[in-house]
Amino acid sequence: MAIARLTLAPLLLIAAVILSTETSAQPAAPAPGPAGPINLTAILEKGGQFTTFIHLLKITQVGEQVNIQVNSSSEGMTVFAPTDNAFQNLKAGTLNKLSSDEQVKLILYHVSPKFYTLDDLLSVSNPVRTQASGRDNGVYGLNFTGEANQVNVSTGYVETRVSNALRSQRPLAVYVVDMVLLPGEMFGEHKLSPIAPAPKSPTTGVSDDDTKSNSTKKAAAPADKSASGERRVGLGFGFGLVVLCLKFLF
Repeated sequence: MAIARLTLAPLLLIAAVILSTETSAQPAAPAPGPAGPINLTAILEKGGQFTTFIHLLKITQVGEQVNIQVNSSSEGMTVFAPTDNAFQNLKAGTLNKLSSDEQVKLILYHVSPKFYTLDDLLSVSNPVRTQASGRDNGVYGLNFTGEANQVNVSTGYVETRVSNALRSQRPLAVYVVDMVLLPGEMFGEHKLSPIAPAPKSPTTGVSDDDTKSNSTKKAAAPADKSASGERRVGLGFGFGLVVLCLKFLF
């Protein structure tokens, strides 16, 4: 019995050494690689309600500009993303009336060239610059007010609440807004078209207003002639009376 135990002991020792060697030979789990570049479109697609904004980011190429800048800038960036409902609530034809350049300015107006937390927006100096600032010598700034966890943003033309964050880590913050941020420089009252002059007649080349004015003048002309004729009749009658009186006297 003792001999059997002595025989098993070396075998057990050898088995333990083999298992230990196999365990140590297993490769270690790979370390996590560096995070990939930030992609604004991917963040919005994950949010699920930004189809129109994503479309505009693509056709204006602003989305690609943001991706390049946010991955290379130390300042970071902040994006205010209107929902699909926000675009649907716009007055009919608002976007279609914009030129390509105006569409670019509108989307750039939703991007600030600096990273802001919600707390930052409560204490920031207004107006806050956007990527559209300076275009056409316009301010194109955003104004922020609020308290506690509620932040409001105003363009001078529309005002809405800054809702939840799709992303809030440096270098990119993406906040949801329930209205499209329409800049006053593009949509304010001073941008309304002036009243157009009355159209000219295709046959005479004279405007309707001029025609009315001429008609008024022509209508007044007979009245003037009638008054002149009455004055002449009155003078003739008076002269006849004077002559008749002179005949009786002499």
